Amino acid sequence: MTVELLIQNGSKIYQPAVVEGISLTTERKGTPGKLTFDVVKDASLNFQEGNAVRFTVDGTKMFYGFVFIKKRSKANTISVTAYDQLRYLKNKDTITYEGKKASEVVKMLADDFNLQCGTLEDTGYVIESAVEENTGLFDMIQNALDVTLRNTKKLYVLYDDFGKLTLKNVESMKLDLLIDAETAEDFDYASSIDDQTYNKIKLIYDNDKTGKREIYIAQDGSNINNWGVLQYHEALQNNTGAAARATALLGLYDKKTRTLTVKNAFGDPRVHAGCAVVVNLNLGDIITKNYMVVQKVKHTFTESEHLMDLTLIGGEFIA
Repeated sequence: MTVELLIQNGSKIYQPAVVEGISLTTERKGTPGKLTFDVVKDASLNFQEGNAVRFTVDGTKMFYGFVFIKKRSKANTISVTAYDQLRYLKNKDTITYEGKKASEVVKMLADDFNLQCGTLEDTGYVIESAVEENTGLFDMIQNALDVTLRNTKKLYVLYDDFGKLTLKNVESMKLDLLIDAETAEDFDYASSIDDQTYNKIKLIYDNDKTGKREIYIAQDGSNINNWGVLQYHEALQNNTGAAARATALLGLYDKKTRTLTVKNAFGDPRVHAGCAVVVNLNLGDIITKNYMVVQKVKHTFTESEHLMDLTLIGGEFIA
């Protein structure tokens, strides 16, 4: 395994001596990619916050980002935290837009904040209008992607591909990688109706034209008998397709939520949040043997090995 980490300060490029142990973490939504490492401070090494960091493994481009945090210790080492370009989506702004697709919203915000774009797949669905008041860019984009998901059942992932914002449908991000009892050291599995499980959907819309409140309800009587009433409530900005939206939300949330975390799987540099991998595990009450989406991955590199911890979603495993 050949690991290369470079830091660029102006015209100078450094390949510092790295203390063993580099970690790279990516998440499917709302969080920038994070690279953490410790370097030995010597007389020639000089880098600052904002400097570019490149990280490759066996020629695979794993990370391109910028130094955000430096910590020093008596041991003459510097602990570094670098984030990829998604870090700038933590900025807040106020915007309104009409008749835009989620992919066009990403491009619009990237242009406004001087961010580099790569492949932005056409998300298809046109959002009628949106008002985002003092909202983080991450949330603006996720809101647009959530609307797209509800209306098209298509899940899109925004990530940084070595310095370029990239938006893809998870269906185009499948890897020929198997996670099973042989390739993973351990797993944590839990099932629950305590979080993101709803068997009654109640949507309301205050109609200014009629002066009446419209109520749209979809519910599952069987699961209400089993679990009691678990209600999702939302006030709508418009009533277009409201009944269908209630039905769609019930289909999405009227089930147990299950979480699966795989620990110390054999590392694969192709894996980042949003990719889909094949999981074949006997979890006790169910057996998974299908593609699952990587909700979060933490790669850990040492001199002798590359391991990764994976949080997975898919099927009954939801975000």
